[in-house]
Amino acid sequence: MSEQIENIVVLDFGSQYSQLIARRIRECRVYSRILPFSASAAEIAALKPRGVVLSGGPMSVYAPGAPQCDPEIFNLGVPVLGICYGLQLMIHTLGGVVSPGTRREYGKTRLRVRESSGLFAGVKKETTVWMSHGDKVTKLPPIPLDVLADSDNTEYGAVKFRGRELYGIQFHPEVVHSEEGRTIIGNFCGHICKCTGNWTMASFIEQAVKDIRAKVGDEQVILGLSGGVDSSVAAALIDRAIGDRLTCIFVNNGLLRKNEEKRVQDLFGRNFKMKLVYVDASERFLARLSGVAEPERKRHIIGNEFVKVFDEAAAGIPHATFLAQGTTYPDVIESIPIDGNPAAMIKSHHNVGGLPKEMKFKLLEPLSRLFKDEVREVGRQLGLPEDVVMRQPFPGPGLAVRHPGAVTKETLDVLRDADEIVVDEIKKAGLYHKIWQTFAVFVPVRTVGVMGDERTYDYVIAIRAVDSSDGMTADWVPLPYDLLGRMSSRIINEVRGVNRVVYDITQKPPGTIEWE
Repeated sequence: MSEQIENIVVLDFGSQYSQLIARRIRECRVYSRILPFSASAAEIAALKPRGVVLSGGPMSVYAPGAPQCDPEIFNLGVPVLGICYGLQLMIHTLGGVVSPGTRREYGKTRLRVRESSGLFAGVKKETTVWMSHGDKVTKLPPIPLDVLADSDNTEYGAVKFRGRELYGIQFHPEVVHSEEGRTIIGNFCGHICKCTGNWTMASFIEQAVKDIRAKVGDEQVILGLSGGVDSSVAAALIDRAIGDRLTCIFVNNGLLRKNEEKRVQDLFGRNFKMKLVYVDASERFLARLSGVAEPERKRHIIGNEFVKVFDEAAAGIPHATFLAQGTTYPDVIESIPIDGNPAAMIKSHHNVGGLPKEMKFKLLEPLSRLFKDEVREVGRQLGLPEDVVMRQPFPGPGLAVRHPGAVTKETLDVLRDADEIVVDEIKKAGLYHKIWQTFAVFVPVRTVGVMGDERTYDYVIAIRAVDSSDGMTADWVPLPYDLLGRMSSRIINEVRGVNRVVYDITQKPPGTIEWE
């Protein structure tokens, strides 16, 4: 990223919300970088940030082994904002005391604002915020500071050290439950860090093209094109950077949506005139997956086989040394702890955690620091059609993660037919571009039914519809009953082997968007 781009560093102490903090900062058109809590003040200073944010975290600051930051961060001369654990760590580091609270404060809380300027400019005197803490500040450090806000349970809901741009807040402004959280983060970025908001997708494209050219040089790149938003945008971005030195390889792994192979070949090979190699490896993948039910093993088999197919397909491409992927920020965040932070792995993705160590290609992942809505905007600016840019996300391992248990061609065909009906009805209802993701899931359970005068013993299809802004959290969508009824009726009548349809109403967290 160009040094002229304003940036704010987020130090990650293992919070589930660290990535949301980064996302909210980016909404202010300020680039955000997530670094591990162990980053030194010198490392941070080298990035020339306009400010630093200390995230929340699951531990107590006084616990043995609790993550600490370099105390010199508070002497860098840039504003620092501590959120929840970040506030407590700041107080603890500078000589105050943090202790277990008499009662835990979790959920929506009314915050009383004492100082309606600076961090709280434009914020109401009383506002709803999201709290999530069991510890609290019980003694202030021997440094003058002002209390900016409080609540019934938290005397030091927000503080500022006098004469220094050091701020701490006990609540989480990054989550949607804090009704004026975006305003507070915007105030930190604009009023306090003096950012003008010069990070845009146009500036990202300009810098990304330079970075790709510098990294690739005169070598050849191959890209795994799935037809989804991420790989399509990655292809368009790399094509702009290096032109015909990019070859897109489209692998039919037998886990695609219905008629996907034809759609991708028509769109990219014939319309966009990109170099496209089509490989039908469906039988090969399904043979390797035969009888495999464990989700992580399925993911790794798909990832390993994917790379092997690429090795073979790339043999005819001289000097192909880079494998490009449409990996996005949520893929990286959920698969491995970024830069060694303490967050636990949720699941692996075949394009991150499943790549074998012996893979001979170097990775090129130009979208790996973008959230989904940012990827879509890049696609628009690169001239991709809206039906591609706004296509709902599709998982890297394909239908394997929408089919618990072992997959077969027959059951996958059942899932494909059901999924096509779900998407078709969502589009007819005018909801496709309004909902983050809508799809069918094959449930490997047989139930008794009656069709005509005959008893049936067939499979179950689950319908999943969720809303999200970045894939990190999601809520189920209350689809109209008549729409659900049409989907159910069509699936049972048109898809052979199904006699029951259910609706998944699970949020993320605790569930994930996909079933595996």
